[in-house]
Amino acid sequence: MTALSELLDIVGAEHMTFDVADYLIHYPRQVAFGEDAAEAVFDRYHTPEYVMCSDGIQLDREKLLAHVRPARKRVKDVRVEVHEAVSTADRVAARYTLTADMANGTVIATEIYMFGQRSADGRLRRVDQMTRDISPGRQ
Repeated sequence: MTALSELLDIVGAEHMTFDVADYLIHYPRQVAFGEDAAEAVFDRYHTPEYVMCSDGIQLDREKLLAHVRPARKRVKDVRVEVHEAVSTADRVAARYTLTADMANGTVIATEIYMFGQRSADGRLRRVDQMTRDISPGRQ
């Protein structure tokens, strides 16, 4: 039994009110390739004070949007495989792989361990994550 499965057993399935897997699968595609502006997509899923701490680097809304804008030109496709995901009323956790096919032909694959806090309206307000590059040829 995995740690996330054990957590689910503790909190109970009735508390799973946020489909974190759905968010992880659809948000990257919507923000990178969607018809809506990146800002509108971001705000749909995150609070204004949202902060992500990824591998010790803290990124706020503006820094994340600055990262996303060039991705719309450099990325041909993005896929997410969710290995484990769990949520409670105000917390989410997941282990997943994000794979990006770049316009220059390279493939970037990242294994991500994500832990987040949700606001009362259901949007994410903070995420702490650790990543590992598992791109072909870099393992």
